[in-house]
Amino acid sequence: MTIDNYQIREEAIGNRIKELRIKAGYTSYAKFAIEHNFENKSVWRWENGQNYKLNTLSLIADIHGITLEEFFKGIK
Repeated sequence: MTIDNYQIREEAIGNRIKELRIKAGYTSYAKFAIEHNFENKSVWRWENGQNYKLNTLSLIADIHGITLEEFFKGIK
């Protein structure tokens, strides 16, 4: 896998995080961060495909009531 492919995957994961937030009714990443005790900067980074770990993605999936399998569906 090339670096470009990794970047595309990271961008897709960030987009999924943002998509879930918006679908849950949070128009602002800052409001989502406050309500779930995250730092604003962290949520912004995650949505931009940066600085997330598997436990972060697992927590986000739990917040939205989905499995990791559902979270990653369609991400290659």
